Amino acid sequence: MTVSSDEELALAQWSRRLTQALQILNLEVDTQMILQLAEESRSVSPSAGPLSAFIVGFAAGQATNSGKKEVQSAVETAVQKARGLVSDGTQDGPDSKGWVDSAQ
Repeated sequence: MTVSSDEELALAQWSRRLTQALQILNLEVDTQMILQLAEESRSVSPSAGPLSAFIVGFAAGQATNSGKKEVQSAVETAVQKARGLVSDGTQDGPDSKGWVDSAQ
């Protein structure tokens, strides 16, 4: 997804304002990566984009809090995992072969 420079600026300002308000001081938001994930997730369902972004953030937060990963690395890992699942949509799942030890 490509955004205009005005929208990119607005998103950068918004993400800084929101992360500061939530006291998340060590996060530099890669808006393009998150927007691309949200756009790709729409192939699953029109509402899958925001849900995917939320779950990726939650997973990255857990990986960071457990000390497994640094913030940016945790976000990138979670986004890659989500992108890998987008093509399958709602098919397969945790009960399918190959899901053991697939979490972060």
